[in-house]
Order: sequence, then structure tokens, then C-alpha cells
Amino acid sequence: MKAIALSITLVLVMSFSGIAQTLEDYYVIAAKNNPGLKAKYKAFEAALQKIPQANSLTDPNLSFGYFISPVETRVGPQRMRFSLTQMFPWFGTLRIQGDVAAVLAEVKYQEFLDARNMLYSQVSAVYYPLLETNQLVEIEEENLQILTTYKAIATSKFENGSGSLADVLRVDIMSTSANTNLEVLNKKIQSSNVWLNSLLGRFYDSPVELEEKLTIPNSTTEVLIDSLQNNPLLERLELKIQASELNQKLATKQGLPKLGAGVDYVMVDKRNDMVLAENGKNVLMPMVTMSIPIFRKKYDGAKKEALLLAESYHAEKLDVSNNLYGSFYRYKVAMEIQLDLISSFNKQIETSERTLELLYRSYANSGNDFEDVLRLQQQLLEYRKMKIKASVAYYAAEAQLNYLTAKSY
Repeated sequence: MKAIALSITLVLVMSFSGIAQTLEDYYVIAAKNNPGLKAKYKAFEAALQKIPQANSLTDPNLSFGYFISPVETRVGPQRMRFSLTQMFPWFGTLRIQGDVAAVLAEVKYQEFLDARNMLYSQVSAVYYPLLETNQLVEIEEENLQILTTYKAIATSKFENGSGSLADVLRVDIMSTSANTNLEVLNKKIQSSNVWLNSLLGRFYDSPVELEEKLTIPNSTTEVLIDSLQNNPLLERLELKIQASELNQKLATKQGLPKLGAGVDYVMVDKRNDMVLAENGKNVLMPMVTMSIPIFRKKYDGAKKEALLLAESYHAEKLDVSNNLYGSFYRYKVAMEIQLDLISSFNKQIETSERTLELLYRSYANSGNDFEDVLRLQQQLLEYRKMKIKASVAYYAAEAQLNYLTAKSY
């Protein structure tokens, strides 16, 4: 347990220099700064402090009595009485209590791991669309440059009498639409930056530097379904089952007698009316006590409660496992679908580029079919955008698989 605490502490306190550039860098910053994750880790640390509490004996009892009417004895009147008693639970009870506390601390640790993995998934859910938006900006800017070239050619054709004013106006309309798209995309970038900074535990206006480009996947990442067993949700429920089984044993132990050891010390005054051996001698009396657990309902109820909780956790674990396996195949298929779409878009882009080149040459020579050139240019633009969106959808599904399988970074 100490080793686990140390390793997690190292993760949380590790420093990061410079401006983050990659997704893994942002994971490190999020693990270090996110307040929600810090709260989960503090809950784990607090649970660790339950272990010494559970392993400890109850406090001893010290009582004091003063005889208002002294009790006369042969060696003198009794004046005051002190009693010290320490109770001991049945053999093995403290050990089981400590084991229960340790297992519950492990539950908190698994909750921390799940929160960390969920945070990584949330960072990915912002990061990849942010890459997408930045790349869409580049495409729109490239589109504007192409439209500027088209407008120059259309204007030249119109001035030479081999083209129409409508061709120039069509380019203007498309340029206005591209500029509007750029404004929208830039606002989306600002919004995504704020959301990403909130996950990273930074000021909302902190700069977000992205050197990475959105890479286009060409094959499915290999993720083994057996890795689902690493998911902290399953491990947390397994630990709860263990805790319930230990609580059944604990309830049995608590239903056994408790033993106590103590001592009484009585202060006796001397007698003045005669001379006696041991006149005024104080009394020291060792004692042994034992509780008698005759009211059995609370112990039987505790055992039944622990048994029912164990059955509940078994059913919940099966339900979580079923959901994990179902989600695994859903996201796995989603990745394969996006790869198929990307392959299709690649073919459409390649064909559109060849066709566009032919149409453009025809228009440059004859001045005809300019509307077809613009239409195909926009269609090519849409194919490129859809290819990027399919890539982001692929990585989003991959991020969900990484969460399900508790992938370590």
C-alpha cells in the first residue's frame, strides 16, 4: 500500500517544463493540475488513514470514585477508588478490521485511477477536435487562395469577352462563404482552448500550442479485449466483494466475547483508635472482565448485510463487465467503419483532383464550364473535410477503447 501511495504521489507531483505540444504532454499537465483528480487522490490518502485506526485497540477506561460516607474496614476507612480497565476484542478481530480498511483504501485508489483515465478521455475528446478545427482552417485558407486565383482568371476572361460576369460573382459568393467558415472555425478554436484549459486546471486564457498535425490512420490499432480486465471499475467491485467477505468474518468475530483486564486501587485512611498491623494500607485489586454478547440480532444482521452486499457487488460487476464488452465491440467496429470511410474518401479525392485538373484546363482554354469547375472544387473540399472528420471519429473511438482497457501512458 505504501508503494502504491508513493508511486501515485510521484505521478501527481512530477513537474513539466515548457509549453506542452503533444497529447501525452497534456495528459501529464491534467494529472498534475486537475482539481477533480486531486480530490480523488486526497480521498485515497484519507482512506489510508483508516488502517491504523482500525488496527488500534479502544481507549482504556479510567474511573475515579470518592466515598462521601467512608466504608469502614479493619485497617481503616476507604476514601477514594481508582479503576483502570482495557478491553480486548476476540483474537483476530483487529487484524480483520485492518484488512477491511486496507481493501476499502484500495477501492478509493481504483476510483482515483478511473477518474484519471476518464480525465485522459475527456482531454482526448477536446484535443482531437481541436486538431481537426485547426486543419479545417488550413483547408479553408487554401480554398480562399484557389478562389482568388479562379477570380483572377474569371475576371480576365470577362474582360476579354470570353467569359461572363456571372462566373466572377459565383467566385465572390463562394469566397464570402469561405470567410464566414473561417470566422466560425476560429471561434470554435477559442471555445475549445477554454475547455481544454479547464480540464488542465489552468487559467481559461492560457495559450494552447499545437505542433502536432492530425495524422490520417491507415490501420486499426491493435487493442486486446482481455485488457478490459484492467479496467478500475471491475477491480473496484472485486475489492468491494473482498471487503464484504471480510465483513462477514468480522461480524462473526464481533459476536464473540470481549475480554478485559484492569486494576482497582483503593486509598484507605489509618485508624486512630488502635494500633494495627498494616493500618491504613491501600488496596490493589487486579480484575478480569468479559462481555457477554447475548443479543445476537445485531451480529446476525451484520453478517446478513455483508452477504447481501457481496451478492449485490457480484451482480454489479457482471453488469459492468457486460457493458464494457459491449462498448469494446461498438468502438472497435466504429474504428473499422471510419477506416473504410477514409479509404473511400481517398479514392474520391484522387478522382476529383484528376477531374478538376481536366476541367480547369478546359476552362482556361475555352472559358466554358466554369460552374462545373467551382462545383467540383467545392466537392473536393467537402471530401477533404469529411476525411478529416472521419479521422477524428476514429481517434475518438480509440480514446474510448483506451479508457475501457485502462491504457497506461
